[in-house]
Amino acid sequence: MRRWNLADQTKSNITHSASTFAIVLFMAGLILMTAMDAAVKWLVEDRVHVIQLLFVRSVIITAMLLIFYSSRRQLKQLKPVRFKAQCTRGLIGFMAPFGFFLALKYLPLTAANVVFFSNIFFITLASAIFLKEKVGVYRWSAVFVGYIGVFIAIDATADGELFGYMLILLSSVVYAFLFVSGRKLRATETSQSLVLFYNMGVGAIAFFWLPGIWQTLTMADWLGIVMVSVLAVFGQYCMTHAFALADASLLAPLNYTTIVLTVLFDWVLWHTLPSAQTLLGATIIIVSSCVVIYRQHSVNTKSTS
Repeated sequence: MRRWNLADQTKSNITHSASTFAIVLFMAGLILMTAMDAAVKWLVEDRVHVIQLLFVRSVIITAMLLIFYSSRRQLKQLKPVRFKAQCTRGLIGFMAPFGFFLALKYLPLTAANVVFFSNIFFITLASAIFLKEKVGVYRWSAVFVGYIGVFIAIDATADGELFGYMLILLSSVVYAFLFVSGRKLRATETSQSLVLFYNMGVGAIAFFWLPGIWQTLTMADWLGIVMVSVLAVFGQYCMTHAFALADASLLAPLNYTTIVLTVLFDWVLWHTLPSAQTLLGATIIIVSSCVVIYRQHSVNTKSTS
């Protein structure tokens, strides 16, 4: 019979405690980010242009990052090493929030988030092509089945317009680019600089569109945009810190609890519920995504053992 010493038990307790705290943090981040999506939908439906929202949000987030790290005398963490690569990533990455936020003008929250879950399949494809990661038959099969789920979930007759779904798919593709490019750049860049330059890139693109679309914002609009920005910063912080405390394979499946949150927001704020077709597609996407996550975790475990 194996005997555990005090050090083993203490280490086990610390690991368990860290994992529990990571789960709590991650769930808090999901709630904040889903609330942000709801606030964005409320703003862009008939109040604020998406470009205005992205520009003001980027200015606020950039200012918050600069003030925070300046107050801690850690501005060097925001300094890029590969300046051109960071700028390129930020400029291309503009299409991720632009596509998603604009789609919320046409789609219910639940339908938009269900189709956006397809990003894990785009990430798998991009990782195999650009990062030369080995993807086995199980993950390829899960990706194929997952895309079937995406096509089922796109219920333009019941849950919105086809244009909105196309915007979500575009956003998912660009998000996959952001994920893969971020992984490549992390060899030389800090996470803080990646966040800063991404938001600066989004703000720069939005700035050039402003003259043709700017409209006067009410106090409620300004407060809404500030709320969106604050929710984004704290939501991302919670989720990023959670990933630093626990394995991605433990946390990633929790992403799908956002469906419950979005259904609640849709029901309470917009009095809509997802169709059976959307829920069927969501089920297929979630199961396929979990297979991809599990297989990736198994590969990573074998490679480090």
